[in-house]
Amino acid sequence: MATKGFFERQASAKRNTALLVFLFAIAVTLIALAVCVVGYFVTRSDTTSLPFQQWLMSYHGLMTAAVVVLLITGASALRWIDLAGGGDRVARMVGARLLDPSSQDPDERRYRNVVEEMAIASGVPVPELYVMDHETGINAFVAGYSPNEAVMVVTHGTLTQLTRDELQGVIAHEFSHILNGDMRINVRLIALLAGILAIGQIGTFLLYSAGRRTYVSSSRGRNNSQGVILIIALALTVIGYVGVFFGRLIQAAVSRERERLADASSVQFTRNPEGIGGALYKIGLSSGYFQSTSHASDMNHMCFGETTKMAFSRLLGSHPPIEERIEAIQPGLITRLRSRLRDMPSDTRTTGEATPSPAGASGFSSGVATGGHSQITDSAGTVTAAIEQYASQLLARLPANVRELLYTRAGAVQLVYALLTRDLPQETADGLLGFAEDNVVLRPRADLIGKMMPTLLREGDSVRLPALELAMPALRKLDPDERQALVKRVAELAQADNRVTLFELALHSFLKRHLASDAGRPVPVRYRSYKAVETDLNLLLSLMARAGTSSDDEATSLHQQVVASFMDRPGRAAPAFIPRATVASLSNSLKRLNQLSPVLKPAILDACVQCVQHDGQVEAREYELLRIVADQMDAPLPLLQGTPAA
Repeated sequence: MATKGFFERQASAKRNTALLVFLFAIAVTLIALAVCVVGYFVTRSDTTSLPFQQWLMSYHGLMTAAVVVLLITGASALRWIDLAGGGDRVARMVGARLLDPSSQDPDERRYRNVVEEMAIASGVPVPELYVMDHETGINAFVAGYSPNEAVMVVTHGTLTQLTRDELQGVIAHEFSHILNGDMRINVRLIALLAGILAIGQIGTFLLYSAGRRTYVSSSRGRNNSQGVILIIALALTVIGYVGVFFGRLIQAAVSRERERLADASSVQFTRNPEGIGGALYKIGLSSGYFQSTSHASDMNHMCFGETTKMAFSRLLGSHPPIEERIEAIQPGLITRLRSRLRDMPSDTRTTGEATPSPAGASGFSSGVATGGHSQITDSAGTVTAAIEQYASQLLARLPANVRELLYTRAGAVQLVYALLTRDLPQETADGLLGFAEDNVVLRPRADLIGKMMPTLLREGDSVRLPALELAMPALRKLDPDERQALVKRVAELAQADNRVTLFELALHSFLKRHLASDAGRPVPVRYRSYKAVETDLNLLLSLMARAGTSSDDEATSLHQQVVASFMDRPGRAAPAFIPRATVASLSNSLKRLNQLSPVLKPAILDACVQCVQHDGQVEAREYELLRIVADQMDAPLPLLQGTPAA
């Protein structure tokens, strides 16, 4: 998938959200009209026999329509607000348990390892991990408004019934939903469907209440107006559930194509069609239906497989039929799976911590030559099997005690301090970290930094960003005040020696973006031309030109070349090269650049690649800088392979 394709998918996801709102508005209008028809016939009398169109514009008609619209939009708004907590709120809604990073359960450790490998390989922040302990079927989903606060939820059956390859196929499928921007649509669809369902639920409640009252009144020889209420309740129930039917149609239509894309992406990521195919086949043998949550139908469009049995499943199912999905992955695959998996005992699944890398798969090189900038930028939003296997190899080289530290708040904070001081003489580092700090979690700890530093020095630049990504779930658990204090401390440490390196600039921007109070919210599109962000673009490209050259004169010349392509008219003078920048100015510029229309972002990444590739190769630290800049614009770049750095 090309970079432009990735950004076009992001733009498409934003358009799909607008389309959902439009379809929701149509559904609300039609339901309101249907209820008004009922109200018209109920309130019509011999003395008031207005035509329907006139009645609709009367006080009674307008009030009826307004009440229906308020009920539906109010129910949707309440669920929307309820889900404002993002992925964590959805996970709690279905009763999932947050996975303890220190868990020694082999199935849970395998789950965490596979997710971390995929996250680091793809450049997506490591999601929070949850398990639905009471669900024995095979299923999974991701939820959230952005990759920054995504959560991944799997059922207990997924952990215990799948081999490592099958689990990897399921997780790769879910990562595709993160990369394609599907999560936001999925969560919002829950809220919109809740509103459409409200009229049917009100009708059902009235039908039950009116039925009981009619029975009591009849037994006493009186009926009064209970029959009219019963008719109204029945009509509301029918109207409401017809609305739900069409709501489910929208749900299925939006979901099915995304599921096909995610299946295909899973195969692309893992290069193992039998992984996801085997998982689907096992769902076909049993099911992935949810048994312990009342939200099964709400979640149907979000999950790897169907969560509840649907009437008219061919029409209303959120996923294509299992056999169709397997055959789409690879023709003839289902025949092989039937003979291989049907009678396979459950204890044949593997529980290894990591898959060995094939010969030739390894880490960064000290200088990775490439044949054109598109080789890097075309990889945005994608993962290959070789890159995923390299990520597995990289994680395997991290000592167990270091990885365990990164799962704790204190350890994650100390990693940040270690990254800032890794290349400094010990005396200088000790001086920088000698500041007084009342907060115990944020206080520098030489003992923890000392445990991490040998690994950081041994693995070189290639491990810095992956280690930071592993630590992000723990850093996100800091209190808001602690997050703000840490970001402020990083800025102070970066500027303490009056020389801010490009990595320090990038690290501050990365932390400021991911630890901000609004980090989990979707980024709105505010700018649809480069002219609107010209100053910010100039700052970024000045820094990237500096990163790809060895002198200010060379950087100035390169900067003029790359900036010229963004000028709004030919012959216009390019803005001046900026040799230095503050941590705050870069963070603010990247924030504004992320508010560009998605289809305008690929050219910026291409220009950044052109800068760092100026000498014909991309150094490990240059690619690390590229990944951080791309991350700030919601364009995750995968790891780069080569020879391990010294």
